Parts: sequence; C-alpha cells; structure tokens
Amino acid sequence: MKKTLLALGLASASALTPALAQSTAPAPGAMTPAAATVQVSIAADQPGPVIHRNVYGQFAEHLGTGIYEGMWVGPDSKIPNVRGWRKDVVGALKALKVPLVRWPGGCFADEYHWRDGIGPRSKRPVKVNTNWGGVPENNAVGTHEFFDLVEQLGAEAYVNGNLGTGSAQEMSEWIEYMTAEGNSTLAQLRRKNGRDKPFRLHYFAIGNEAWGCGGNMSPEYYVNLYRQVATFLKTPENNRPKFIASGGNADDTRWTEVLSAQQNVYFPFDAINHHYYVFSGGAWEKKGHAVGFKEEEWLSLLSYTQEFENVVKADIAILDKNDPKKKLGLYLDEWGAWYLPDPGSNPGFLVQRNTLRDAVLAALHFHMFHRHADRVHMTNIAQMVNVLQAMIQTDKDKMVLTPTYHAYAMYTPFQDATTVPVSLSDNPTYALGGRQMPTVNATAARGKDGKLYVALVNVNPRESETVQLAVQGAGASKAIGQVLSADKMDAENTFAAPDTVKPKPYQAQASNGKLGLTLPPKSIVVVAVE
Repeated sequence: MKKTLLALGLASASALTPALAQSTAPAPGAMTPAAATVQVSIAADQPGPVIHRNVYGQFAEHLGTGIYEGMWVGPDSKIPNVRGWRKDVVGALKALKVPLVRWPGGCFADEYHWRDGIGPRSKRPVKVNTNWGGVPENNAVGTHEFFDLVEQLGAEAYVNGNLGTGSAQEMSEWIEYMTAEGNSTLAQLRRKNGRDKPFRLHYFAIGNEAWGCGGNMSPEYYVNLYRQVATFLKTPENNRPKFIASGGNADDTRWTEVLSAQQNVYFPFDAINHHYYVFSGGAWEKKGHAVGFKEEEWLSLLSYTQEFENVVKADIAILDKNDPKKKLGLYLDEWGAWYLPDPGSNPGFLVQRNTLRDAVLAALHFHMFHRHADRVHMTNIAQMVNVLQAMIQTDKDKMVLTPTYHAYAMYTPFQDATTVPVSLSDNPTYALGGRQMPTVNATAARGKDGKLYVALVNVNPRESETVQLAVQGAGASKAIGQVLSADKMDAENTFAAPDTVKPKPYQAQASNGKLGLTLPPKSIVVVAVE
C-alpha cells in the first residue's frame, strides 16, 4: 500500500446528475438503430502470448477488516468457518478461481516479524498496526493460517518479506521455516507448530514500496540491500520461489531502469513490481467519492487506465532493452481505485463502496494486462475483502459480492488463455471535461477449453454501441455469454439488495453472415463465439 502517490483524476465528487440517475440500459442484445457500428476484427488464427492466470491475482493485507472479521473469524466463532476462515467468503473466492494471494502486505509487511505469528495463538504478542488505524494486531493470522487459506482456495502463495524493519537473517530464517525438508531446528519448529511437510512457497518479495513506506530509499540504495539479502535466501531446489524486487509507482519508471540494469552482476531476481492506483478527485489529497459522482468523474477515473498503460509500455521498453531474453516479469502487484474512505468508518481502514464503475474499471485493466501478456505475468488488485476495490464486503455474519467480484467472475475463462490479435475501427471517442478515451474496448483469447472468448466494454454511460465482429480463422455464427450493467453509474450491491449489479445472460445470432452485438451503456460483455 502507498501513502504518497502521483496526483491523478479531475473534478471533486458531487451529486450524481439527475439524467444519469434515471437512465436505464436497453435489454441485452437489443439493437439501437441510431448507433454507429464499431468494427472489431479478431485474428483467431494468429495465437499470441498466454495470459498467465496470476494476472487475476489477489492481495490480502493486515489492514482494517480485510483479514480479521472479513475473512478470519477464528475457529471458535459462531460464523461457519474452516479452521477460522469463513466458509462463505472462502467459497465465494474459490468460485472466482483465485490463482494467487499476496500477503501480509503492503506497508504492513515491512513492520511484520514472522515469529510473532507462529505457535499458540493465545501466546502470540500483540502489536500496534502503525500503518493502518493504529489498532492492535494480535497476530492470530500468521504463516500457518495464511498457507491454510491458500490451500483451501487452491491458490499459489506470494509472501512479502520485511526489508524495512527486518534483516537478511530474519528473511532467511523465515524461508527456511517455510521450505526446509530436513531436521533443522526451524524445520522441527514448524513441525511442532503443526505442519510436517514444507509449505509450497511460489513467490517471495524482498521489501515493499522501498521508495516510500518500505524505507524511503533510492533505487540505487535498494539494489545494494537486495543483493545482500538475496545472498542468504536459500531453499531446496524443488521449492525455490520466484524472487520479486520492489519497483516504482505511478509514472516512476526509474526503478525498473536501475534494477533491470543489474542483469550483468550478481542480482538474483525473477521480476520487478510496479504499483499504480487511480483517483477520481484530482489528486492524492482529493481522491473523490466512491458514489454520488458526476459523469466527468466517471470518465476521469476510467480514462486513467490509458496513463497506466503508457507507464506499463515504458517499463516494458526498459526491460526489453536491459533484458532482451525476457527472463524478467513485470508484476503489477498493487492496482485499483482509491477513493475517500466511507463516511463513519475508521479512515485507516480504507473502507470504500464498490459500484458498477469499479467493475468497468477492472475490465479495462484486464484488457490492458492481456495486451502485454508477454511481460505482465502477475497483477494483484487491492484488495480482496472490505479494503479499497474489494471483491467482497462483510458485516459480521453477512456477506455481499461487489460489482468488481462479478467482473472477475466473468473473466475467469481468460486465465491461461492464449491471446489473439484484436483491432477496432470506426470506434467513437467518448469525451467530457477535458478527458477522452475510445468508447469501446475489446480483448480476445482462445481459452484452455478451446473456445474463442471475446470481452467488450462500452464506457459511455448514456449510449449503447453496436459492434460487428469479423473473425478470421474461425466461425462466428453466434455469441453466448453474460452482460454486466445497471441503471445508474454508481449502482452497488448492498446487504439489503445484493443483486442490483449482477451478470445476466447474453446472446446474439449472426445475420447474413455477420455477427452483431449491442453493448448497453456502461456495460461489460463477455461471450464465447461459436
């Protein structure tokens, strides 16, 4: 998590305009005669890079109720749970096919000492979470509990090491504790604490946001610290994680330049991360509200995915120069919308409401990640439950799935799918308040099941768009899938009305050899083309 970021966005939040508050979307598949036709050409016979499933990764930090209450209630709770983890939340996340979870932070990671989180929970020390709300941290969720969660989910484990207040010794011993197979003291300690076999550690990061809350370092200083620490991080060959270096944020690509230039020296790493958040209110200090916003703020937020993509392109150009053999991945392991905290909540808990706008924002990010699948092998939205752009919101024993959750659910066929080229023409520009972007955004890939999947986003909240698909190297007689839209830009799911924003069936048939689809205003459409 970051505390100082590049100012982004436009106007400050205010009430939703009456016209949009009352607008309704046409029925899925319904044609709008006045709409121009956007031409979408798909080269299904030209396979490209594979979309790594970890592009749909998640992030769980010790922050507010993101873990405690939101996911972890303890084994003695009356809320149904499996060894302390909520059954309803884990079940919902499992349905998303969550491929990977990053833990324990974020800024929290650089103040987390792993030995505080092992052994009997009643004897673990209570610390203060100085980054997020100044509340007590009882360390009830530690190494064993985290790995239990990812194993319940069937996900991979991404552990973030403590470089800020930790040491090479501490990280070295933590890795030994997690991965050692023999009879070392740390392996025996792990067994004493209930785990005989080593944990499967897939990814390990050395520090988090070293430029800010992780130590306020320069990239040159960080390189030397990384090199020192990495020297001592040793695992069995069959359980070696991919090592991740802390990269830049916002439009700062200097970290990628400095770190990737280390290819000719002893600097063992597999990826560089980069963090990027978008704000609707004009600046870090004016983040804007999650609901009740004007149309200018709708466009302001969504259009900044273009700036994000420009940064990704710049990072990739640097990597291509310094790492032409493409050994390094670019991990965008914190991204999403960041608004003002929900009124009445602890501002350090980063509680914000989740609307249709967030689902559309997520889909635009997915498309961008797909376009750069040869380098972008992991991304992690911030965060899974109750924090920032969350999948799930809870209140005691209640749970609701957010619009962002449904966007992730619709895109599960793209995990490990093979990209195919997509080009658009006659695509109108959506412009307002000094910002603009193409109205229709598209991506396509061949799923592991052999089907051709196409995803389309219409960012215009007022007008539907008609799309005509031309598919090379495959048939296109019909399209079957789902559409996500709603009457209002800030439509949300609540505990009282949990299905306000929910995918609905969508289908279209070819006519005269042409496959046309109508995209309702402010909508996401994901279909299999047959």
